[in-house]
Amino acid sequence: MTQLHEPIHRVIQFIAVAVYRMFPRAVPLLLGMACFAASPLIATAQASAGSKGGTLLIYGDSLSASYGIDVQRGWPALLSQWIATNNPRLRVVNRSLSGETTHGGLQRMKRALIQENPSHVILALGANDGLRGLSLTQTEENLRQMIRLAKSHGARVLLVGIALPPNYGEDFTRRFAAIYPRLSRELAVPLVPFMLEGFATDLSYFQADRIHPNERAQPLILETILSGLTPMLRGAP
Repeated sequence: MTQLHEPIHRVIQFIAVAVYRMFPRAVPLLLGMACFAASPLIATAQASAGSKGGTLLIYGDSLSASYGIDVQRGWPALLSQWIATNNPRLRVVNRSLSGETTHGGLQRMKRALIQENPSHVILALGANDGLRGLSLTQTEENLRQMIRLAKSHGARVLLVGIALPPNYGEDFTRRFAAIYPRLSRELAVPLVPFMLEGFATDLSYFQADRIHPNERAQPLILETILSGLTPMLRGAP
């Protein structure tokens, strides 16, 4: 935009000089022309700076609430540190809740969106639905409505998927896993397919319950989240 504006700027500058030589008292007119010439450049600079601000809302369950570990060592805290270095104008808020289902998340989301007014949302729910054997149809619909709510408030959404242990049956686990890529395609939101990518079968990365990742796993989760979040923060579709 700046390159396209430059010739116009030079033309207006030339006219302003000519007007001043002919009519020295026409200073207000000259000032108006100068403001007109500069305003697109100022707007462009402001838009560029403002595009890196906003609020990033993390909206998940115990996997995002640092369950069983020091909160400051959980991946959301590590993400906050990364954001502070790489995008300091972006505020990070974690509204994750241990034990949360997609139904509960949907009930809370409208208030969270109003209170936090996020520019970006990391939506990482569904694990408790699957572990409790809840309706897959309802889980998918709850996620769909949350994505639509966030987008209707002007937020960009990163959907984070999860997978179930194989003991839940091949058919159920397969249909559960298919929910996330399907919603990603349908609603045109970026997807991190599996939050626990790279260590899900290694028990050394889990707490004694074999469900919740330990502190050692948190940097790996952060790396996985950033694989989807970084392009979104840069404006990639």
